[in-house]
Order: sequence, then C-alpha cells, then structure tokens
Amino acid sequence: MLVLSRQRDETIMIGDEVEITVVDIRGDKVRLGISAPSRIAVHRKEVYEAIKAENRQAANVGDDDVEPLRSAVRPGASRGARAANLRGGGSVRQRDASPNQSPPGGASQSRPDEGARRRA
Repeated sequence: MLVLSRQRDETIMIGDEVEITVVDIRGDKVRLGISAPSRIAVHRKEVYEAIKAENRQAANVGDDDVEPLRSAVRPGASRGARAANLRGGGSVRQRDASPNQSPPGGASQSRPDEGARRRA
C-alpha cells in the first residue's frame, strides 16, 4: 500500500483521470473530494462490499426462483408473445376488420380522390 501525506487542498492523482483532494481535516476525520469520469464507480468501501454481496446473491438463482418464469413462457410461442406473457399482458390480438368495413365513427380510410376514380 502506498502511503502519502497531504495537507488541506492538496491533491493526489490516480492515473490521468482521477483526482483525490483533501477538502477538510477535523480531528480524526478527513474529508476527501474525488473527481473521476462517470464510467468509474466511486464508493465508500462498506457500500462497495454491500453491492458485491447483493450481486453475489442475485447471481445465485435456484430452480425455485425460475419456476414462475417457466410457467409464464409457453414452449413454441413467438418472441413477442413470450414477452407479453412475462409482463402479464397475455397475447396481443388485433381487431378483425374486413377491408371494406369503415372504422368506428363512420370515417372512410380511403383518400377522397380514390372514390371518384373507382366510380368513373
């Protein structure tokens, strides 16, 4: 372990992108300011350890945990239907309508000039 001495407002560089600055010193507490790119996670060690423990627990998925997913997915179903089942939405059906049937409200789906051409 590298041990460095720093006074208030002095900085330590880690690589080219991480700066650690001593912000304040009060008794036995030292406040540090850390400047790092957002792609680099910065956590207190106790938070980091809790995250690692949670990730290990999530990675240990047993058959009992997967069974509800198995029952929701029907073998041979299309990809979209499987996703809908997992969301609890069931299968998606479109309204059956003949091509000559007008939509609700009586408006025609054809362009105004199409009817004139058909009649001529």
